[in-house]
Amino acid sequence: MSTPLRVVIAKPGLDGHDRGAKVVARALRDAGHEVIYTGLRRSPEQIVRIVMDEDAGYLGLSSLSGAHSHLFPRTCELLAEAGLGSVVVFGGGIIPESDHSELYSSGIRAIFGPGTTSSEISAFLEKASVLQSESGQIGCGGESDWHWTGE
Repeated sequence: MSTPLRVVIAKPGLDGHDRGAKVVARALRDAGHEVIYTGLRRSPEQIVRIVMDEDAGYLGLSSLSGAHSHLFPRTCELLAEAGLGSVVVFGGGIIPESDHSELYSSGIRAIFGPGTTSSEISAFLEKASVLQSESGQIGCGGESDWHWTGE
C-alpha cells in the first residue's frame, strides 16, 4: 500500500484478553501502517475520543467477552454522532456467525475470527481504502452496505 493508514486498535468493555489485538496491531505496523493501540478496558466514548484525537480513518475493535453486540454498534453510533462517520470500523474476536448480520447493519465493515491471517486483514484495509477514496461512503456512518467477504 502506497500511503500508510492511521489505524486505532481498541479493546472495548471489560475484556482483559488482548493478545490478539496486540498481534493485529503489530502486523499492521509491520505492514507500514500507523497504529495506535488503546490498551484494555476502554469505553466506546473513550475509543471515539482517541480516534478523533489521533485523526484515524480506521478502527479495529476486539472482543472476546461476548459484549460485541452492544459495544461495537454503540461505538459506531458515537462515531457518527461525533462527525466521524467516515471512519471504517472492523471487528475481531470470538463473534458467532449469527451475530455478523446485525454488526454489519450497524456499520462494521469486516469481522475477523481466530486464525485470520495478517495478510487477510491487510487485504481488507487495502480494499476498504480504495472504496473509501472512490465513494467516501463505506465508513460506519455511510450509506453503503458493503462489508468484507474475502474478495
